[in-house]
Amino acid sequence: MGTATAPEKKVKENTETRKQPPYHVILHDDDDHTFEYVILMLNDLFGHSIELGFKMAEEVHRTGRVIVDTTSLERAELKRDQILGYGPDPRLERSKGSMHATIEPAE
Repeated sequence: MGTATAPEKKVKENTETRKQPPYHVILHDDDDHTFEYVILMLNDLFGHSIELGFKMAEEVHRTGRVIVDTTSLERAELKRDQILGYGPDPRLERSKGSMHATIEPAE
């Protein structure tokens, strides 16, 4: 008796590339950092121009928060951690540490 073989099944490959959902890096306001600190930090960490850094410093001061970057989750976590580790503002004696930053899904 011969052996039966099952017919070959065609497997459809999914070649569709899915993008990770974007995340916002949010900088939160406080009274322990100067505009100069914010502008220089944003330039150092994100490459933002002085002009854009100033606009973001104004917005965080006025509204309490500003989106400083929208990127992948991994990069957003890195950038948040870099903000949190940037250190105190040497221009203000009362500045004891870095600014506060969080990440959230971009909608």
